[in-house]
Amino acid sequence: MARRKTVCCGLSTLEVTLMVLFVVMTAVSVGLISVMAIHWEDRSQEPEPTVSPTAGPHENPYLIGVGRADCTGPPGDVPLMGYANLEQTAAGIHTRLFSRAFIVDDGSKRVVFVTADIGMISQRLRLEVLKELEVKYGNLYRQDNVILSATHTHSGLGGYFQYTLFMITSKGYIKPSIKAIVNGIVKSIDIAHRNIKPGRIYMSKGELEESNLNRSPHSYLNNPAEERNKYKSNTDKQVTLLKFTDLDGDGMGMLSWFAVHAVSMNYTNQMVSSDNVGYASYLLEQEKNINFLPGEGPFVAAFASSNLGDASPNIRGPFCANTGLSCDYLNSSCPIGGTKMCIALGPAGSDMFNNTKIIGENIYKRAKGDPFWDGIRDALLGAPSNETQDCHQPKPILFSTGEMTWPLPWHPSIVDVQMITIGPVAIVAIPGEMTTMSGRRIREAVKQELEAQGTFSNAEVVIAGLCNIYTHYITTYEEYQIQRYEGGSTIYGPHTLSAYIQKFRGLAKAIAEGKEQELPKGPEPPFFKESQLFSLLPAAAVDKKPVNTTFGEVLEQVDPEYRVRDKTFVTVEKYHNSTANWDVVHTDASWETRFHWVKNGAESNATIEWHIPLSAQAGSYRIRHFGHYKQRKGILETVITAYEGVSDVFRVSKITYYY
Repeated sequence: MARRKTVCCGLSTLEVTLMVLFVVMTAVSVGLISVMAIHWEDRSQEPEPTVSPTAGPHENPYLIGVGRADCTGPPGDVPLMGYANLEQTAAGIHTRLFSRAFIVDDGSKRVVFVTADIGMISQRLRLEVLKELEVKYGNLYRQDNVILSATHTHSGLGGYFQYTLFMITSKGYIKPSIKAIVNGIVKSIDIAHRNIKPGRIYMSKGELEESNLNRSPHSYLNNPAEERNKYKSNTDKQVTLLKFTDLDGDGMGMLSWFAVHAVSMNYTNQMVSSDNVGYASYLLEQEKNINFLPGEGPFVAAFASSNLGDASPNIRGPFCANTGLSCDYLNSSCPIGGTKMCIALGPAGSDMFNNTKIIGENIYKRAKGDPFWDGIRDALLGAPSNETQDCHQPKPILFSTGEMTWPLPWHPSIVDVQMITIGPVAIVAIPGEMTTMSGRRIREAVKQELEAQGTFSNAEVVIAGLCNIYTHYITTYEEYQIQRYEGGSTIYGPHTLSAYIQKFRGLAKAIAEGKEQELPKGPEPPFFKESQLFSLLPAAAVDKKPVNTTFGEVLEQVDPEYRVRDKTFVTVEKYHNSTANWDVVHTDASWETRFHWVKNGAESNATIEWHIPLSAQAGSYRIRHFGHYKQRKGILETVITAYEGVSDVFRVSKITYYY
């Protein structure tokens, strides 16, 4: 019988090693957080868009399907993914997370593009989604015609990775989290598949000024001057938008790409949130889906990620919180306090909720305004080999993750590269965070290859970021030499971009020549058994209620009256006298509600906020909360029981102001 080698306190060698690694990774993460949390604001003029239908009135229409499904997952005790902050665990809902799917069939091929409100797409996640699709649809939706992209919100759940480094930063493999995301993505594709109908696709592009800022300008300036001179900005300002309509011209959906980080909700946030681009989707969907609750209705609006690697929404730039002076240009640090004092705020200062609101409104208005819509390392892990150090020069290697395979590989060695075309639009699926100039080089290379064959006369190339698998950052060779955050996080070395350009040129040439079927499939990525994956989250404890209370009891009642201006865990309901019914007007997917969940040992409290909008109708309202609690039944068995709590009825009344 095999025995595990154990150390003091009954911990295994693996557990002790991972605990030490947590400490090391936390120390490294704290030093990097200050250059990651950034916000943005749009003060731009409306651009003059270029408009072109992908199928004219007399051409054969496309078959189009759109779908949206919830992928929020458990909003309590699960780490949020993005800031690598191990203390940032979910404790409620700011906005729900959704997967949005678009299916397009031109009669000869069918493609699927999905964008989900999560931090990034992991290889494990993609493989599980493809397995589910194969069971349901056979060979219809496959590895080569399905692109999964992430909005890169840093307030979505983690726990859906199979490589060691990512599992450490999100406390392991968390089955409830990945299952919720897989189910949401597959369900959004199911809905799109069921709703397929003939329609048309229109493309528009324009520029959005003063909405993103290059957070590593020193690295950007290391690119060749003649290349930089071809562009007027050190960030991509281009917005590309696809409008989907049925044959009557009624809108079915919208898919847009813009290069900016979705980090208006900063690293102190503990509520699940779709962040700024999610709020833009919320606004446009609410406008189009009249009389539907958030997350419901036929119209689907998605704002997807692009080459956002160095694109910050903090357009005010970094400054020292203690002195008000600018941070050091190269190191993002301050003379007193170092990197911790160097911060960048959004348009509303430190109010991350208003930052998210303002930025999301700016993105939404751009789409709405468009004419379409009117040393420790060596001791723990061993020093990296000379070959690895030479390959990654001038990067100082902290962890040689490419050579680390215990307890599982730390980084992927097999990476998907994928490209699809819809009419003249080529969507390039980038498996990571690509910097501004890297995206421009890819875009130019693919466009040249497509048009060189004569098949495409005026190709429009879209960079879709964070697709299919996460491989950190992709900088240019020149940016890599500076070794700012983006260069240090380009894990495959200084020639990473060159390798991608070579691969995407090959894909573009095959598509232009109609030889996609002749491309080699490539090696299969690993799919590790669940028994090989580890979780560092403790098992959920049995819940207990405070003395002299019951589950679902309201601890603090609402006031009897409020005035304007003063599936779900939450509903806000309005009473209708004519029908004597309570109608749901808001859920926890609504922008106006906030659901806070705080656990204290075996006890937990839920706090529900309704930020009453000016548009609220006068009348009688109540708030309801739904949940489950866990109880012990006998010595070993536990049971989970549903409960609900209902507030007293209160009134919302209007006030007339005279000036």
